[in-house]
Amino acid sequence: MLSWPSSGRVFVAVEPLDMRGSFDALAGAVRRLGLDPVDGHVYLFLNKRRRLAKALWFDGSGWCVLAKRLEAGTFQLPAFDGTKRQVQIDGSALASLLAGIDFTAARRGWYRQGSRDGIDASHAL
Repeated sequence: MLSWPSSGRVFVAVEPLDMRGSFDALAGAVRRLGLDPVDGHVYLFLNKRRRLAKALWFDGSGWCVLAKRLEAGTFQLPAFDGTKRQVQIDGSALASLLAGIDFTAARRGWYRQGSRDGIDASHAL
């Protein structure tokens, strides 16, 4: 099991990347984002269709590349400012993103506003 260092950050590239490259190509893409690929942070890239993701991480002794392809659905980018080339997320958001969870789909809860534990306060005894 992989565990990222707690001091490490996760950056997601907004623009799609050609996924045919490996370690050196991904490190070059990180440099084009204006970041340093050997700083211990995780860098995530998606392809154009957002079905393939590759993460690059330098742990101090060597490069790690993690690749994941979704069989159904697409990876969903977090909300971002349209002018940025990368978005910073935390480790739990990375795990959710790699699991294919779509946070853009709004869901309505079973509770009413002002209620507690799903019980309408206006009908309480």
